[in-house]
Amino acid sequence: MFAKLVAVSLLTLASSQLMAAECETTIDSTDQMSFSTKAMEIDKSCKTFTVKLTHSGNLPKNVMGHNWVLSKEADMQPIATDGLSAGIDKNYLKEGDARVIAHTKVIGAKETDSVTFDVSKLDANEKYGFFCSFPGHISMMKGTVTLK
Repeated sequence: MFAKLVAVSLLTLASSQLMAAECETTIDSTDQMSFSTKAMEIDKSCKTFTVKLTHSGNLPKNVMGHNWVLSKEADMQPIATDGLSAGIDKNYLKEGDARVIAHTKVIGAKETDSVTFDVSKLDANEKYGFFCSFPGHISMMKGTVTLK
């Protein structure tokens, strides 16, 4: 009887872990100006969400650097445009830009960075996107973020 109870408890524990929301993701960036995904879904049950950005290319960050920036879709291009003058040392983001919900630093070949943000900052009725703010990269390096 005890063994059966332990087995049922372990199965319950295992299934509850399978049901738990995935509150992190890894996105790779390349020398071909691409992200490994064009769409992300964030579960509403996540209190925080972590994005780990990797760079599988061979070029240094001053040549082919990438970052990951989260904002409302409507703010993506204005943020990227305003960030041009900020330079690489400020991750091509205007200092204190309130439109930026979260971002990683600009990374180069074989580097990684991550950012964790509060999911309660997102509204299920709003459209969000992610992009790279390195000059010119937003044209190819962008995607959607959906709160589900």
